[in-house]
Amino acid sequence: MKKRKRLLISLVLILIFTIGIFVRPVKANPTQGAKQDTKAEESGLNVDARSALLMEPISGKIIYEKGSHEKLPPASVTKIMTMLLTMEAVDSGKIKMSDKVTISENSKKMGGSSMLLDTGEVRTVEELIKGIGIASGNDAAVAMAEYLAGSEEAFVKLMNERAEQLEMKDTSFKNCTGLSAPGHVTTAYDISLMSRELLKHPTILKYTGTYMETISEGRKSPIGLVNHNKLVRFFKGCDGLKTGFTDEAKYCISATATRDGVRMLTVIMGSPSFKVRNKDASMLMNYGFSKYDSKKVLTKGMDVEKVLLNSKGDRFFMAKAEEDLNVIMEEGRDSKITKKCIIDKDKKEFKAHEVVGYCEVYVNGELAGKAKLYSDRDIKKAGILGNLKDNLGRILDNGI
Repeated sequence: MKKRKRLLISLVLILIFTIGIFVRPVKANPTQGAKQDTKAEESGLNVDARSALLMEPISGKIIYEKGSHEKLPPASVTKIMTMLLTMEAVDSGKIKMSDKVTISENSKKMGGSSMLLDTGEVRTVEELIKGIGIASGNDAAVAMAEYLAGSEEAFVKLMNERAEQLEMKDTSFKNCTGLSAPGHVTTAYDISLMSRELLKHPTILKYTGTYMETISEGRKSPIGLVNHNKLVRFFKGCDGLKTGFTDEAKYCISATATRDGVRMLTVIMGSPSFKVRNKDASMLMNYGFSKYDSKKVLTKGMDVEKVLLNSKGDRFFMAKAEEDLNVIMEEGRDSKITKKCIIDKDKKEFKAHEVVGYCEVYVNGELAGKAKLYSDRDIKKAGILGNLKDNLGRILDNGI
């Protein structure tokens, strides 16, 4: 009896030991899903939204991210791409702000946020941009899409093509408004890419940064526009870009603000309320402003480089900065600033105030900005006889 008891105890111990060898606690792979959130852990910030990102848009440096590559519905933040294609068409000369657009029945019947446009009503491109950027009008967005591409379907094709060009790899647009549709998804990271591209058209900020606007031209009842982005009114320096909400997407925003020459861009997706969304966006931008500073490296009209047109060095012009240029640097970090001028030296003649190239400015080896350069005088390159004369003079000067 004792032997059987000891044998049973031995078998139980062997079984426990065996389980201890072959069964291990399951540990999460630290490289899965955590890589992109490293900056979130380092910052110590507590963002309640499902996905978020903070970027310094001039350099494209990501300061903070949380689930930034998770595919989610963007709601009306979609309209950033609609505005981008519109501003690209305007700035390229394809269309004008003053162009007249006739509102279709298809535009009028759009649900959700509306500019309250009527079928057959005629509005300018600028008025439609106001309707999109301020009031998030779905009717205005569709009207703009139809004007640019003939139909919303054709315009959506352009949206996806532009997204591909911007390397928005996790984005699929199904409409130009952001209304819920199967497969209409993007990510906080992809939104930051198209937002950054839109910021290259600063005229848009004139509209997205407006809190209230009234359009009364040609109407018995004026159109009152109120910006859905309350940060424009309550957050210092905020001038865009776009909010969004649907039951599926929850509360989203791509927000940007500038202070003391520094611009920040933040994207929030899947926030439980507009108050939480605005709180997170404000917190992230304030964090960015606390970490970065602006330094002016070029002043409009300053001499940037002496451009020699012959070997002797007596034929030259000064390349001057056409605009001010500030670069953004991390506070408290030693930063090395270097410049590289790219001049079109193939030209045979240079005119005063003519743009002749540009100056790239690097911070710690990374491109931080660039500015156009112009010639300070009219000057021609020497011809064959002039070059022979210059070379002869150089030979004589060297005593050869």
